Amino acid sequence: MTSQEIRQKFLDFFQSKGHTIVPSAPMVIKNDPTLLFTNAGMNQFKEYFLGNGKPNSKRIADTQKCLRVSGKHNDLEEVGKDTYHHTMFEMLGNWSFGDYFKKEAIEWAWELLTQVYKIPKDRLYVTVFEGSQQDNVPFDQEAYDIWKNLIETDRILLGNKKDNFWEMGDQGPCGPCTEIHVDIRSDDERQKIDGKELVNNDHPQVIEIWNNVFMEFNRKADGSLEKLPAQHVDTGMGFERLCMVLQGVQSNYDTDVFTPLINRIEEITQSKYVVGNNVSDEQEQINIAIRVIADHIRAVAFAIADGQLPSNNGAGYVIRRILRRAIRYGFTFLNQKEPFIHQLVTTLSQQMGKTFPEIERNAILAENVIREEEASFLRTLEQGLLMLDAMMNNSMDKELSGAKAFELYDTYGFPIDLTALILSEKGFTLNEKDFEENLRKQKERSRAAAQVKAGDWVVLRDDDEEEFIGYDTLEAFVRLVKYRKVESSKEGTYYQLVFNTTPFYPEGGGQIGDKGTLQSANGEVTYITDTKKENNLIIHISETLPENVTDPFKAEVHPLGRSLTAANHSATHLLHQALREVLGTHTEQKGSRVDMHSLRFDFSHFQKVTDEELERIELRVNELIGQKINLQEHRNLPIQQAMDMGAMALFGEKYGDNVRVIQFGDSKELCGGTHSKNTADIWYFKIVSEGAVASGIRRIEAITKHGALQYFKDQEKLVKEIRHGLKNAQDPLKAISHLQNENLRLTKEIEELKRQQAKNLKSELKSEFKPVNGINSLIKRLDLDLASLKDLAFQLGNEVEKAFILFGATQEESKALLLCYISKDLVADKGLDAGKIVRELGKHIQGGGGGQPFFATAGGKNPAGLDQALEKAIEFVK
Repeated sequence: MTSQEIRQKFLDFFQSKGHTIVPSAPMVIKNDPTLLFTNAGMNQFKEYFLGNGKPNSKRIADTQKCLRVSGKHNDLEEVGKDTYHHTMFEMLGNWSFGDYFKKEAIEWAWELLTQVYKIPKDRLYVTVFEGSQQDNVPFDQEAYDIWKNLIETDRILLGNKKDNFWEMGDQGPCGPCTEIHVDIRSDDERQKIDGKELVNNDHPQVIEIWNNVFMEFNRKADGSLEKLPAQHVDTGMGFERLCMVLQGVQSNYDTDVFTPLINRIEEITQSKYVVGNNVSDEQEQINIAIRVIADHIRAVAFAIADGQLPSNNGAGYVIRRILRRAIRYGFTFLNQKEPFIHQLVTTLSQQMGKTFPEIERNAILAENVIREEEASFLRTLEQGLLMLDAMMNNSMDKELSGAKAFELYDTYGFPIDLTALILSEKGFTLNEKDFEENLRKQKERSRAAAQVKAGDWVVLRDDDEEEFIGYDTLEAFVRLVKYRKVESSKEGTYYQLVFNTTPFYPEGGGQIGDKGTLQSANGEVTYITDTKKENNLIIHISETLPENVTDPFKAEVHPLGRSLTAANHSATHLLHQALREVLGTHTEQKGSRVDMHSLRFDFSHFQKVTDEELERIELRVNELIGQKINLQEHRNLPIQQAMDMGAMALFGEKYGDNVRVIQFGDSKELCGGTHSKNTADIWYFKIVSEGAVASGIRRIEAITKHGALQYFKDQEKLVKEIRHGLKNAQDPLKAISHLQNENLRLTKEIEELKRQQAKNLKSELKSEFKPVNGINSLIKRLDLDLASLKDLAFQLGNEVEKAFILFGATQEESKALLLCYISKDLVADKGLDAGKIVRELGKHIQGGGGGQPFFATAGGKNPAGLDQALEKAIEFVK
């Protein structure tokens, strides 16, 4: 049977027993603070077990997506190393909510396994709960009596609390369970050792296949048990393990649940997954990497499809960690230096989309998010691995100090758990206590750097409320209500001023605060460098305090700054409208920054915006500008009225009962910022960049008004300079094309000359090989580029038997290069390893590197050490 047929037979069987078939709940849990992810089939039915809700049907069956990577059920580090642990897995389950109990659950399980799936009875064992004095729960006599009518009593085993009392977590529904185990060993192995001796002993071929939990209790916070309002049945059968049993293979990964993914990984990475017991250590590392990737892509893709993007905290961090583990295995053991895991989403969607339509609907989203995460982490990984390798090479005692691990973590963003894993694989240890101490000190430094000491407010007036009048005017006569002196370790000393009324707009909604001046009656000018809002106060920042604080002041906002900022803010509203028209209504604002120079707009979109789309977006915004649309400002609207008129609210923003709506034609948004009176005031909108800032989040940066004018002036100047450089050619594009063609021709000539030079050089070098202990060695300094050296080494290696070649070269003024080639027969016979050799010799040029056993390179910043490195090389040959 295929996996699809196996799954369907389960659902059909329980439907025939009066069960309602329900879809899987999302793998990401939204409304349960005790769990990040669905880790068991019963999670979505928790309220029914507790008696807090009533199901539509008392009998339910389903297949549930589960994820076990955090908390009590954490199998992450085992995944890939064996053939049966997984992060994401399917749990086939049947449920009774106060309806049938142990008799029906046990008898139906036996019927399905032995009569429908036709698993031989002599390969099955069962366990029942032996009881617990600690919890005052007796031996499960009822389950034992039911089983002895179905199976020989010597196949009924007793299980302790760890194995046969199921609990979702530290708190919640729980109860005794009966497990069904299957022995899939060969007949010869079964005759040597009785299967019952291997039950619950982590044998990969004697495994639990189905757990029938009898929910009778609720575990309270103090650890005690209380009876549930009703008795329930909660069963879970591991779908992947069931497929392994029924498809007659020895590993979950050999079933058609995983083989399509494995085949695709082999195809993409040009690696091979080899099944069998007698594989080499190197092949087993490849096997583990492929299993890790095949498993982890399922977990990550389904989590994204269920709404959880990778991030730096909570559930998002768990997903990011799983994905990064897969990337690291692909990088290290499959030699994948470019993103590739995202390509598996299509295979997964085709394979599982019928059962789980969410993966089909969100395949593009998942693919793009994963690709962005891969690209980002690969940059971190490559740099971090080189540094970690150098640290290990320089270590004297097989222990990496916490300080060095912290440097990788703090400066380069290299995950500490990944550092620990790599160290473990290389036989190193990590001084975790030292790392934690470095982390603590860094947090203290951060707190100290951010320390702000504010003096007490000096209150001059008792005005109850500060009035903002900046929508209507840029200047006003004001009085100082209160002020205080602030000393910041970052920003030095400054003053915070609060007035009875103010035209200064405080920073908010992505718009920067206004700047301007205060002028006293005697002509003294105080500069306002920023305006912010704190605790509902508009606070004006000044480096100095006015001399006569009780005098009235003329407050004036910098008019040009306000005008340019307002134009950029209004342009973000038009941009938002254009994005939704061109890219689709899934596009929503996720952040912005508006100042007098430019605008920045972040929005949800899961692929790069094409050049054609950017042109359409820019054109649409400029069309709206050209329509000279007047600003319609609606102040103090009840929020529901604003929503009814179609105003867009930003997710995560807090709004009061009454709001302000900014409208330019069809563009309607809740907004407290300052705006142009007419779209014509924006003058022109020009996009200067577009790119990704996070998974699924894009950013457009643009300019308007003076910024756009300066842009066009700069472009005009550039064109003039190009013309001048081309000796005032009548057709600059034609002249540039001619230069490019000429450059291409000359490049080809140079390459041909290099090939001829290498050919002549090869003949000379063949005569310079020296035999040492049966090895033909050539150790020489040749100041050629890397590509030429590599080509030369491989040509010589193909013509000289048992060749050991080491070239040293100077690259530019301050860079050195080592290249090592070893004939593959020497790698096998003599145990030589080019990667290890260049890493050791790389120390002389203050660098590092690596590669494969037959070919590797190292780079460094000390060309003066090349001669010493070449002298040391002969020692490896000897």
